[in-house]
Amino acid sequence: MRQVGLIAGAAAAALVAAGAITYAVAGDDGGGRTPSAESADAGFARDMAVHHQQAVEMSYVVRDRTKDEEVRRLAYDIAQTQANQRGMMLGWLDLWGLPKVSSEPPMTWMDMGGMASGKDGALMPGMATNSEMKKLGELSGKQAEVFYLQLMTDHHKGGVHMAEGCVARCQVGVEKRLAQGMVDAQQSEISLMADMLKERGAAPRP
Repeated sequence: MRQVGLIAGAAAAALVAAGAITYAVAGDDGGGRTPSAESADAGFARDMAVHHQQAVEMSYVVRDRTKDEEVRRLAYDIAQTQANQRGMMLGWLDLWGLPKVSSEPPMTWMDMGGMASGKDGALMPGMATNSEMKKLGELSGKQAEVFYLQLMTDHHKGGVHMAEGCVARCQVGVEKRLAQGMVDAQQSEISLMADMLKERGAAPRP
């Protein structure tokens, strides 16, 4: 529980700092240049907004399926953090005057447009399928907790990979810093969730 609290505090601090600079992002470290629709900056904002939305949905589902306070607290923290970050990224696209959807496959900006087929709703690596989301909504108690922690671990691993791609490819400084913050926070949560799974006699999926 102490670890969950520490991560939640760090996430909250990061959100306050990030929110303070959201509306300055269009000209940040870019000499006033607006990213193009095909840029890594726009691609990351679009794709991670979709990726985050599923994490928010999973987190609210599990909060209704268990009474375990540790899992409920973690799920709430993830939902709040990722909903806020999603809003920021969609806001940047608005500021840049860029579309929130693309005709190109997800992750094209990482040269990985063919990485996920979209089969059964999994649009990007790490995302849960429609069948997995349905199953999560049907489980309860410890079974729901374990499945959520496993799904979210996979989700975070995919998210970390994408965020690392932005750190390497994005040009807007504040977006790169947000991406690095995602890497750091989600890696910490992956470690925490491994411990929580172990406490429940389970492990991350291979």
